[in-house]
Amino acid sequence: MSIPDIGIDLGTANLVMTYGRKGVVLSEPSVIAYNKCTQRILAVGKEAYQMIGKNPPYVDVVHPVAEGVISDDMLTQCMIREFLQKVCGHQLVKPRIIICVPAFITDLEKRAVGDAVMSAGCRKAYLIDEPIAAMLGAGINIGRAKGHMVVDIGGGTTDVAIVSMNGIVTSHSVKSAGNQIDRAIIRYMMNRYKLLIGEQTAEHVKKTLTNLYDPSAEITMPVRGRNILRGLPDTVELNEMELFDAVEDEIFAIMEAIKKVLEETPPELVGDIHENGILLTGGGALLGGLRELIHRTLNVNCVLARDTMHCVAKGTGMAFQKINNLLDGFEGVTIYKYR
Repeated sequence: MSIPDIGIDLGTANLVMTYGRKGVVLSEPSVIAYNKCTQRILAVGKEAYQMIGKNPPYVDVVHPVAEGVISDDMLTQCMIREFLQKVCGHQLVKPRIIICVPAFITDLEKRAVGDAVMSAGCRKAYLIDEPIAAMLGAGINIGRAKGHMVVDIGGGTTDVAIVSMNGIVTSHSVKSAGNQIDRAIIRYMMNRYKLLIGEQTAEHVKKTLTNLYDPSAEITMPVRGRNILRGLPDTVELNEMELFDAVEDEIFAIMEAIKKVLEETPPELVGDIHENGILLTGGGALLGGLRELIHRTLNVNCVLARDTMHCVAKGTGMAFQKINNLLDGFEGVTIYKYR
């Protein structure tokens, strides 16, 4: 009996898993909770995410992947193993796994990802760069001599790349991404209103109120937290204009990364980008007004990938169908073979 192959998008914010022809079967936060006294895993994914900011001192709730790279090897292995058991159950035959990684990470960091996956339980592990996976997931034919640009805004990093003829021509990555935007909102609320809010509240505000194209002071939402001067619960009405001021620096860093890649791209490919537009993927691509802002600033059309949250994971799963092309022509793909 053949075992379906598994594709994993190991993101800073979320882990998305595909299983054979079933497509995406799991999409949960990259969070793990464990008891420091007993060294037992208490929860992973959504259940662990709900514990953030509500845990007692003897329970640690951790993001084991930070800014696109593994920050805790052991907890990452445990988290991947728990998710694999959710999807596969207990199998005698281990599956093959392709896992995508940011284009900028070092060989040592790639090896850490490969080791984590192998230790979690698989017979062979492959690594593929996120821009390549995003293009595959969006259904773009990257084998032709035609340039395509992708901007993948994840939780820990934003990857910008030009892809042509099965390879990455030029790329750039910045740490300005979903988590950094959340932190910027937390800092703004602290400095402006002396209101302390948590990660989940900041993320909710970002998803609900962000308008990067034409923010208005008339559109508001209540933000609840703790007033640090009085130490009591408090509520502040935040408007779109204030939120734009809070996240402006992070968005500007993403725009600069796009500009940098365009400046380093051969002229012929820039013409292709102007014709094809920029493909936006990742959770950050859903920020209100982002497409319009990029079009106004860079004079290049933007296209939002279908199922943008799972686009990279879908492309990772599809890579198995192109395994021969991957071996022969794809650049920036590191393959780990274990005996």
